[in-house]
Amino acid sequence: MTKFTDLPAAVLALTFSMAPSITLAHENDPKASHAADHAPIGVMADHRHKKGEVMLSYRYMNMVMDGSRDGTISQSPEIIATTVANPFAGLAGQPPTLRVVPTSMTMEMHMAGAMYGVTDNITVLAMGSYVFKSMDHTTFQGGMGTTRLGDFETQSEGFGDTTIGAIYGLDDGTNPRHQFNLNLALSLPTGSIKQTDDVLAPTGATPTLRLPYPMQNGTGTYDIKPGMTYFDSNGKIGWGGQALFIIPLAKNKEGYRRSTRTELTGWVSYEPQNWVSLSSRLKHSSQGKVVGQDATIIAPVQTADPNNHGGKVTELLFGLNLLSQRGAFKGHRIALEYGIPLRRELNGPQLETDSKVKIGWQKAF
Repeated sequence: MTKFTDLPAAVLALTFSMAPSITLAHENDPKASHAADHAPIGVMADHRHKKGEVMLSYRYMNMVMDGSRDGTISQSPEIIATTVANPFAGLAGQPPTLRVVPTSMTMEMHMAGAMYGVTDNITVLAMGSYVFKSMDHTTFQGGMGTTRLGDFETQSEGFGDTTIGAIYGLDDGTNPRHQFNLNLALSLPTGSIKQTDDVLAPTGATPTLRLPYPMQNGTGTYDIKPGMTYFDSNGKIGWGGQALFIIPLAKNKEGYRRSTRTELTGWVSYEPQNWVSLSSRLKHSSQGKVVGQDATIIAPVQTADPNNHGGKVTELLFGLNLLSQRGAFKGHRIALEYGIPLRRELNGPQLETDSKVKIGWQKAF
């Protein structure tokens, strides 16, 4: 599977090449932009732009999942294979319990975006993505027991869903470090939901099957995404928060949809100089199970069960924003955020997220 691994490396290379112009920034220049003018890079659609201003952005995200969890309890592959009922038992060739268990997953996402200030009060935006997913599995023999037949990997790759939307300002617009915005966006189903790959069945066969829901590139649905974002500052200290909802409008053509997703986040930042900002952020997300079912996703694996999706996750994230203020790279913004889970209560069994990294570049014109 071909990967754009040179793109995140290019962002890091740009960071080092920006270093001279970053460190020569004038800390006391009242007209200088601030690294803390933007939220942490993991917060999307947080700010608006002046009339006629354009901002381009690129983000790279890497998410690592390892091991399964049911509710708040970790589960071994052997426990899942012997105690979790197969929802498809009774169909031809389907064993009574799950015999294929995911053990880990990696997702990489490349996101390109653009924002444009229609007026000082209204900014429109668009963002597309390209996704790579890889999931490792263990297959157990036959219909019972804990004898391992072997391991296998499935992969998917392609364009994800596309977001278009607008940000409307509720503040007076006089201070870029104080904004109160309403967000409204629409997610378009540009990502494939028909990805397939070879699997290792409990019988030893290796059929090509449609991959379960987490391995698809998109949702297949039009989703409305309303939200609200606020951030402010006092001297070197900044703070903010965002509430975002992702609401599918109907089931997709394959007969299912994701449940409504709620995301709440709040952050504080410290800006020792106007070219660098450090942040700490809490994020809580909540989502229910998959509603409906793709009739072609039938397998003795937890990811094929629509009930084994969603849950409640609280994360702690640490961020760094850098803003070049002089020289050839003036106005270029580089940001990094790393997150770990504090609490995971999953509608399991399902894979649990262990870490997230997001690297980004932004430049306004």
